[in-house]
Amino acid sequence: MIPGQAEKTPRRKFIARASGLVAAVAATTIVDAPNVIAQPKIKWRMPTAYPAASLNQGVALRLAKTVEESSGGRLQIEVFASGQIMDPFQCFDAAAKGTIESFMAVPSYWAAREPAMEWFMTIPFGMDPDGMAHWYQQGDGLKLWEETYAPFGLVPRPAFSNAPQMGGWFRKKINALADYKGLKMRIAGLGGKVIERAGATAVLTPASEIYGNFERGVIDAGEWVGPHDDLELGLHRTARYYYYPGWHEPGTVEEFTFNRKAYEALPVDLRRLLDHTVAATNLFARTDFNTKNAVALEHIKNELKGKVELVQFPTTVMRDLRKLATEVVREASEKTPMARKVHASFTKFQALLGPWDQLAEGAYHQFVSHRTA
Repeated sequence: MIPGQAEKTPRRKFIARASGLVAAVAATTIVDAPNVIAQPKIKWRMPTAYPAASLNQGVALRLAKTVEESSGGRLQIEVFASGQIMDPFQCFDAAAKGTIESFMAVPSYWAAREPAMEWFMTIPFGMDPDGMAHWYQQGDGLKLWEETYAPFGLVPRPAFSNAPQMGGWFRKKINALADYKGLKMRIAGLGGKVIERAGATAVLTPASEIYGNFERGVIDAGEWVGPHDDLELGLHRTARYYYYPGWHEPGTVEEFTFNRKAYEALPVDLRRLLDHTVAATNLFARTDFNTKNAVALEHIKNELKGKVELVQFPTTVMRDLRKLATEVVREASEKTPMARKVHASFTKFQALLGPWDQLAEGAYHQFVSHRTA
């Protein structure tokens, strides 16, 4: 034995074992590397139809943040407010062409392409937010929406329901249906067709232009959403009379819509994550919407007392508007086979839910609102 060999042997064995362990770890790292670092980062762009300060914009930002965090950064969605990268009314066509991967808006904006799209937002005197959610998830609503958007290469999802809404801001009181005659009003969806039957002119503009149009006299009445977003736009400085209820949009549903090729190109887990995040965002946004509107309503009642007058539409006006709405909706439903199909499903589902809602919630709310002891 060479002198000192006995002392060196254990050390050599230790080094040999350590080297083997390092090699094994390195080999494992190499094998596992594709699962850890080779995941491509997918980046989408999502313009919206809404101003930066709106609740809707906040909903889109929340979706993007949650998706990125939940996917470990694998799916990133960059959100743009109205007008930042395109006019809000260009979103649908841009997503259909693949210029952008997604957008947030409201289905009625695209009704010129297919009248059936009106129902996926809401229709005058239609279902409330709960009814719309039931139709989408328990009826044929979502399936029909997907069918309607399929020819355009798009995949729609309900973003959330920003309803019930207010009836709008008016510079003069509406005491009878005849008071709509000659009125120029910013209003979306089939509600615009209804007031036109009453002699008004419907003007559809993005939210960012409503205040300016009031100031320039382009419109003398206008609706947007509800107390919170309306105050953000400064509409309380444009007209005195703030009417309710929002008969024209009783159950408004916003949309997150995706380019089909981009959506289907996502790995299955990211596609599922995106869908589940949309659903979770929908629920949060609904509660956020109602809470912030409740706070804003208190502000109007207390801080803007004497400047803003909350006014309920007279029953006679509501009845007359409903008669006109029945005609408008029926005529719109007859324009295309898809519109007839969607209208039939919507009407049947509303008729199914109505009696239960009136029996349970309707009676309860009526009792509570009268503060009966």
